Amino acid sequence: MIGFDSCALTDVDPGRVAAAKRALISTDDAGDLAACFRLLGDPKRVRILYALLEAGELCVCDIAAAVDISETTVSQAMRLLRTAGIVRNRRVGRMVYYRLDDAHVRLLLDVSKEHVVREGARR
Repeated sequence: MIGFDSCALTDVDPGRVAAAKRALISTDDAGDLAACFRLLGDPKRVRILYALLEAGELCVCDIAAAVDISETTVSQAMRLLRTAGIVRNRRVGRMVYYRLDDAHVRLLLDVSKEHVVREGARR
């Protein structure tokens, strides 16, 4: 019996395979992207990012209050997100303010949220 996700016939289309191979990202880039998605695999970090998406810029105590988690947890999350280039920070005296790094991060969050909302509506 042939599985649902397999080919009934092995008849490779060389043109399509070549086009797919040309469009593939490198193994290193795929690893970096997978690491980024692993960071987004934590609901607390995702909520932090959406708080920053809406507010623009927040300090750790504001993020903690908005997301209802401890400042320690926020600080740890921000260190990971900053190291990955997802957020950036700015220091004003003793205060550190965080914001999303660039428009690409905003786009990723917007598209991801739209996907989840749409998929939830299908159920």
